[in-house]
Amino acid sequence: MNAFVWAATGLLLGFFPLLVVAFRRRPIDGLLALEMGSILLVLVLVCLAEGLHRSFEYGVAIVASVVTTIGGLVFARFFGRWL
Repeated sequence: MNAFVWAATGLLLGFFPLLVVAFRRRPIDGLLALEMGSILLVLVLVCLAEGLHRSFEYGVAIVASVVTTIGGLVFARFFGRWL
């Protein structure tokens, strides 16, 4: 295991506070936790791609960043009146 795999493991621990915020706070705070979770997901995927020396996984990280950003905006747009 190299430093990038350890970094990905450490970044995975960042999801636990986001889950607490998403379930216990207001819905707008949950939306912010969702967006922060997408940023963490992309960072974990990039660290794993570099740490495991698999170049095709960079594409997965790029697609995940675009999809989660668009998904968060669509979620905020359609459910904005209840937030």
